[in-house]
Amino acid sequence: MDHCTCESRKAVTTLNTARGQIDGIVRMIEEDRYCIDVSKQILSVIALLKKANSTVLRQHMNTCVREAVTAGGGEEKVDEIMHILDSYVG
Repeated sequence: MDHCTCESRKAVTTLNTARGQIDGIVRMIEEDRYCIDVSKQILSVIALLKKANSTVLRQHMNTCVREAVTAGGGEEKVDEIMHILDSYVG
């Protein structure tokens, strides 16, 4: 199955943005910047990571899970998704 899709590129772009922000956060801490400003940037990175994860999961459901269900199975793939969703909620 092809994982090199537009969705993959979106996830990579989002993760690269997060990486750049993390580098900026490290500099902020090294420069002894105001704690609240640092915290806001950390929260921004967390949001980007969640967005990238959502993109990856959407792609997984549209490729791996769909293929497994079409092949007559899919229970294991659904269980994987449920495990991930449980970690969001729990």
